[in-house]
Amino acid sequence: MSRNIRVRIHTESTGFVEAELMEDRNPETFKAILAALPLESKVNRWGDEVYFPIPVKLREENTQREVEVGDLGYWPEGKCFCIFFGRTPASDGDKPVAASPVNVFGKVRGDPTVFRKTRRGETIRVEKLN
Repeated sequence: MSRNIRVRIHTESTGFVEAELMEDRNPETFKAILAALPLESKVNRWGDEVYFPIPVKLREENTQREVEVGDLGYWPEGKCFCIFFGRTPASDGDKPVAASPVNVFGKVRGDPTVFRKTRRGETIRVEKLN
């Protein structure tokens, strides 16, 4: 049986945003991200994507480039945690498209477009909720 773990993501510009880590799609990625929590880093932006380096090194696992708005992904090439909330420079339509394949492991709960408020270089923190 797969597990879902609730987390919250915080930046000064967004406040607290709830999300869920999901084991079913990429169980190895899920386990590695969960084990690394809490995570703290600096925001980078690429269109309507926030990404930030984390101390996790994983291979590709059921990767995809086209993702859904609200998806959380791990970018193996950059060793980064990604939050997708709209079009990226690689998008043709309205869906986010990653720069290169990502392992999707979670979803933002609520409105992911709140991440449009984020500023490059601000601190972002991801922590487990009880």
